[in-house]
Amino acid sequence: MDQKVESLSMEIVNPHAAGIDIGSRSHWVSIGQKEKDIREFGVFNEDLKAIADWLAENKITTVAMESTGTYWQALYAVLLAHGFQVILCNGKFTKNIKGRKTDIQDCAWIQKLHSIGLLSGSFLPDEATEQLRTYCRHRANLLDMAASTQKKMQKYLRLLNLRLDVVVNDICGLTGLAIIEAICKGETKPEKLAELRHGNCRKSESEIARALETNGRMDYLFALQQELDMYKIIQIKITACDTEIEKMLSKIINQDDNKRQHYIDKKSHKRVNKNTPKNIDLNIVGYQYFEGVDLMEIEGFSHGTILHLISEVGLDGIRKFQTAKHFASWLRLAPNNKKTGGKIISSKVPKGSNRLKIALRNAANAIGNLKDSTPLRDFFQRINFKKGRVSAISATAGKLAVIVWNMVTKGTRYINPEGYLFLDQKRKLGLVKRIQKQINKFGLTSEDLKVVIN
Repeated sequence: MDQKVESLSMEIVNPHAAGIDIGSRSHWVSIGQKEKDIREFGVFNEDLKAIADWLAENKITTVAMESTGTYWQALYAVLLAHGFQVILCNGKFTKNIKGRKTDIQDCAWIQKLHSIGLLSGSFLPDEATEQLRTYCRHRANLLDMAASTQKKMQKYLRLLNLRLDVVVNDICGLTGLAIIEAICKGETKPEKLAELRHGNCRKSESEIARALETNGRMDYLFALQQELDMYKIIQIKITACDTEIEKMLSKIINQDDNKRQHYIDKKSHKRVNKNTPKNIDLNIVGYQYFEGVDLMEIEGFSHGTILHLISEVGLDGIRKFQTAKHFASWLRLAPNNKKTGGKIISSKVPKGSNRLKIALRNAANAIGNLKDSTPLRDFFQRINFKKGRVSAISATAGKLAVIVWNMVTKGTRYINPEGYLFLDQKRKLGLVKRIQKQINKFGLTSEDLKVVIN
């Protein structure tokens, strides 16, 4: 009996393809599957240019590489400058088959996968957004350093028996910093320190004075002085970073007439967090950057959320995603449905996080804390009742990602029938009803009411 021999071959999609295994000390480059087609290069600038020259000599047009740490960025920029089409791949998509793992095998495997078109590129923002992202991420790191320094100051104050954290909400506020500076200058009298109280402080001078009787430990006082100096230095650096962010945003907006022409009034109901850049009106900047799309209309969205959207993906970056589901899936806010036998065996949200996902989750958490009923808040409460608050935050954050994509790509406005204006009217109506109830209770007339109001 004759046996029919069949062969399975995969079509080569990219005939002039190369694969690069990125390393911290060297890069392995493969332009084929033979030993002579694989070379090792260094990581210095002249080595990166040598890689580009060798690829050009062998008529390579497209290159695939893994996104390993930050080692890929310099080589990526050099290859782009030399006109190559570069695909940056997630490491989990380039894993080799079971067996020994070496750099030579890795780069050859990447080249093979790229040749037959099995690799897809990761999302990368445009150059302006990438530069803005660098500034914003550096600013976030400075804020983390400032928060750490603040905790250490609070620790040394507690060791000095100065319970400033009990009588003020923020020891780095106007009252707190004034008192800490006076303590570091040698002031020990509680009454003198309490006189530095700001007018907006809720506690009285006598209450503050009771909390500021120190034990006089000089070692703790020295450490407190050091942390205060560090906090001031970090604040100066944050201010300088805010200036660079403002310059970058102004440059992006002023270069585009479609962005510059838009204007919107301020939103008094949106609170400005103390960590928000003071020199930037993100309400107007966000409206101009997204070309007339007001993302601040979404409840739960803050100025920080807008800044994360601009710096992490940008306007053109959001438009790169084909659908809202693609955008939510990239943020890892969509369930990863796994089917077998026609049934869904798993629908968990994939692990992993990024700064924009965290910002949307914070916005979702703020929506869950709203006291007034809105569609998003009601959705949050339904999921919270069924699966718990963690699942409700993830589900609401995914819905926010879908809303953002539709608003930005389609130019639609977010319509909330229970919006802020409606809530303000509802509160006013409730106030009128309460006043009317008091009028009926005490038998007052409208003339009596005018006298009371005046």
